Amino acid sequence: MGGGPAIAGVAHDGFLQYVDPNRKWYSNRRLLILNAWIFLLLITSSTNGYDGSLMNSFESLPLWQSYFGKPQGGKLGLLNAIQNIGALAAYPFAPYLSDGLGRRLTVWIGAVIMLAGVAVQGAATHLNMFYAARFVIGFGLTFATNAAPLLVTEIAYPTHRPQLTALYNSLWYSGNIVASWTCFGTEFIKNNWSWRIPSILQGLPSVFQFFLILLGPESPRWLVSKGKETQALRTLAHYHSDGDETDALVLYEFNEIKAGIELDRTVTSNVGWSALWSTPGNRRRMTIIIAMAFFSQWSGNGLVSYYLNQVFKTIGITNTTIQLLITAILAIWNLFWAGLASFLVERVGRRILFLTSGLGMLLFFTLQTICSAQYALHQNSAAAHAVIAFIFLFYASYDLAFTPLIVSYTIEILPYTLRAKGFNIFNFSISVSIIFNQYVNPIALGKLGWKYYIVYCCWLAFECVFLFFFIVETKGLSLEETAALFDGDDATRAIGNATHEIRHDDLHDEKASGSYTPPNELKA
Repeated sequence: MGGGPAIAGVAHDGFLQYVDPNRKWYSNRRLLILNAWIFLLLITSSTNGYDGSLMNSFESLPLWQSYFGKPQGGKLGLLNAIQNIGALAAYPFAPYLSDGLGRRLTVWIGAVIMLAGVAVQGAATHLNMFYAARFVIGFGLTFATNAAPLLVTEIAYPTHRPQLTALYNSLWYSGNIVASWTCFGTEFIKNNWSWRIPSILQGLPSVFQFFLILLGPESPRWLVSKGKETQALRTLAHYHSDGDETDALVLYEFNEIKAGIELDRTVTSNVGWSALWSTPGNRRRMTIIIAMAFFSQWSGNGLVSYYLNQVFKTIGITNTTIQLLITAILAIWNLFWAGLASFLVERVGRRILFLTSGLGMLLFFTLQTICSAQYALHQNSAAAHAVIAFIFLFYASYDLAFTPLIVSYTIEILPYTLRAKGFNIFNFSISVSIIFNQYVNPIALGKLGWKYYIVYCCWLAFECVFLFFFIVETKGLSLEETAALFDGDDATRAIGNATHEIRHDDLHDEKASGSYTPPNELKA
């Protein structure tokens, strides 16, 4: 299962032969507009990241602690887990909205629900009200996070798709940064606005989506699946070729989308939930997807994401200002490495990034464990400082793959008809793993201290072995070509031949009308 097989019947350069190398996003008005719409979708991840840092910061704010009665143990675990419990409640519905109502409308519905939750959270007067608000935020976030990355990957210009889809999850840290630095600043407000202001600001991305998202483009793949082929072709042409519906790249994309969706329907007569496990290719997809979801939360990062203040206590850092400052700096560090990795996915490849990430995490988490033990056993202050350094290096390794790639890789290996449901399983698995972490980590840290880290060292070693045998390289392939990798030679040959035949017929008609521009002239 090494670097992945070549695609039978599909040219490995695929769509690249039709891309105009002189068409740059920064010098083309329509590509600039398209990427602006995509940015509006990318900030969905910022909302999610904001929430992750918000609770970490609140646990370090004395006024929040005193206002809600200094929640500990089960109450603290539920405060962190309730958002994911809300997310779990929405999972049965999210893919049906994404596939039935469309990607745009599903994002908008999620934004509306999240704004309601944020309003309640900012106005909370007791702990149960705060619980309810976080449940509602999680419920709405599921709809938005199910549809937004699908729409990003389905409307992006072909050569921009891998980087932009990888950037989606990387922007989790942009929300993390805003929450961390907001809480660092509001710590000096000596009333309840020190936590109400950060609570209210969580809704800012949803405000922009509420007013703007329905004005943006819908997924051409969704439009084709609903029989709206004229609208799909017009959307592709408008953004990918300045409105030219006879452009060679647009015709390639359009006919490949049609062929891919038709093949999915033929191969998968039942596209219900059982189809996710009905074939060897789909079972392999789901094994990878579920494993990556759990790896993304069970690699030791969950300790830092939700219980960093307790990690600080194990190494003697108890000052609130210092805790908040380290959290805020770590968020910037993470965004840098995740953003860098997002732009390397097509240069370096997914497989190398995953393997480098896994080995780096194993190395630095092991060193973090050793230094934590040194401080706990010998009160060595140098070891405590080393723990902080190794946390930063661990996260640099984590961010090479498990921030940018887990969403983009999941989406690109799924065929269109299973994409929303498969991605929903991925998000569901993440929520289950997070809920487990949020209940187990504080209890285990309290009872075992640094010894609990050894469990994650062993698990990280297993992750490296899994990644080596299961991750398939997908560099340089379109969505349809990538999804076909898992379905065997017959399926990949079928999509290649179907696409070629349809494209050949369409281009023959163009040549007869004199409107066809050969690919070599596009490259000139």
